[in-house]
Amino acid sequence: MSSAFVKAIPAFQQVKDHVTQQIRSGAWKPGELIPSERELMQQFGLSRMTVNRAVRELTDMQLLVRIQGSGTYVAPGKYQSTLVEIRSIDDEVVARGHRYRSQVLTLEASATPAALKAIGFATGSVFHSSIVHFADDIPIQFEDRYTNPQLFPEYLQQDFHLQTPNHYMVQIAPLDRAEYSIESRMPDAAVRKRLQMEAGEPSLVLSRRTWVRDQVATSVTLWHPGSRYQFTGGF
Repeated sequence: MSSAFVKAIPAFQQVKDHVTQQIRSGAWKPGELIPSERELMQQFGLSRMTVNRAVRELTDMQLLVRIQGSGTYVAPGKYQSTLVEIRSIDDEVVARGHRYRSQVLTLEASATPAALKAIGFATGSVFHSSIVHFADDIPIQFEDRYTNPQLFPEYLQQDFHLQTPNHYMVQIAPLDRAEYSIESRMPDAAVRKRLQMEAGEPSLVLSRRTWVRDQVATSVTLWHPGSRYQFTGGF
């Protein structure tokens, strides 16, 4: 990894990472009392203010629940259900009984204003990929993605014919939160050509940004032919 991408982890983040890992691994169960702030102070050799910040931020993220006079607990499992499930397109295609393949169009470093803004960088460059995803050789999704090189330094070395960006990234750094929007939009000529759409046909567009810790991990726009795709779900 380039030394330019190496960044010291703040002390409070070390506590957050430890607590999050304990929860994700199942070591600490939903509704279970976690160690007190004093115990965490002793374990990490940190000040009360630092540990308190970590616990407070995890509470704001709804991973923890603080009960006055009782202690801090792992939040109930319903926290997970408040997040939109992020499924990899290849899993979705195969689950519906179709054959999946992809065509990688772009895999590069980009320093354009749009690329930097997508990840929240003021300078430098980010990684950019564009991929068409197929079900039985019919294009169903055009993925235009910007990715944080500090979190995924080997992104450009991946073969995204063998695995999707989603599969790769969750193995490296599982996301902590996500924001998304879904809208109907008319595609430009380039997107229409990649998805083999008729002139005048609208697209269903999912725009999503995800975070790992306090950094934007990836910002992606997913275009789908309106006549060949629908979003479904439940909670």
